Amino acid sequence: MKAIGTTGPLPASDPRSLVDLELPDPEYGEHDLLVEVRAISVNPVDVKVRASAQPEAGSHRILGWDAVGQVRAVGSRVEGFQPGDRVYYAGQIDRPGSNAQLQAVDARIAAHAPRTLGDEDAAALPLTSLTGWETLFDRLRVHDPVPGSAHALLVIGGAGGVGSITIQLARALTGLTVIATASRPETVEWVKKMGAHHVIDHRQPLAPQVAALGLGAPAFVFSTTHTDRYLADIVDLIAPQGRIALIDDPASLDILPLKRKSLSIHWELMFTRPLFGTADLQRQQEILGEVARLVDAGKISTTRTGSLGAINAANLRQAHALLESGKAIGKTTLAGFEG
Repeated sequence: MKAIGTTGPLPASDPRSLVDLELPDPEYGEHDLLVEVRAISVNPVDVKVRASAQPEAGSHRILGWDAVGQVRAVGSRVEGFQPGDRVYYAGQIDRPGSNAQLQAVDARIAAHAPRTLGDEDAAALPLTSLTGWETLFDRLRVHDPVPGSAHALLVIGGAGGVGSITIQLARALTGLTVIATASRPETVEWVKKMGAHHVIDHRQPLAPQVAALGLGAPAFVFSTTHTDRYLADIVDLIAPQGRIALIDDPASLDILPLKRKSLSIHWELMFTRPLFGTADLQRQQEILGEVARLVDAGKISTTRTGSLGAINAANLRQAHALLESGKAIGKTTLAGFEG
């Protein structure tokens, strides 16, 4: 099969950072689907893993944690899927990824793809939808009010892939007032399209801007990027006993200032359930099924903003460079293997 792999921590501009390969077809286990990959999207985790990957000499690591494809075979203990089904999933961080023609993925973290979306539009959704859903309902527990707070959510980095779908999920499934940050005219327009009630500029102090909205102190803050830079502002603006979630990787984070307000902080990593084989592993299949139903009901939409063509090393390097530029809006996808 055709695949794209990385050999080590090289910049995306280096042709050796992602290379085209011919590899044997993967083996699949009793809980697995063997999927013929049709479309993928690229996430910041791809960039992070490429920048730190250290495969053994002479080997490659296959990246990619978003895919839509057709089931070719099913493991002996798989239920609810059969060959020919169209599925979507994010996969798991400790197995070969979706930058390959064939991928083995645990059926318990895959779901039937939205019927109303094409392959690339659907491929934009799995990882970010799981992240947004788990953040809202498992980490922040937004259905459990914070006494005396404004029933509001601040999303820092609203125009990114995770921010874009989190705004939509919050609007579709909760009564939260959604405040999002964006700093350029095109990103402001995008987060409004996603459904944000209010937009503030993350290049300026956040707390005065939130206060000026006249809503009161928000119950919840979801920081998708540069949390260490924004933490003092977050502590200032959030309600006492509020809840903070983050997904980025600050080198250090001083959380002592959270004590005075009895704030709680929650890291979200959607790979945790599959990585540790948690007792609620199948919850990710259920979440993706719910997301597909919301899409097909017209309540949320794809966050795809562009396509870079076929799935090959050159196009993937371009996608990685776009993410590293900090200028990406929504999600970028690729589809099909040449030859």
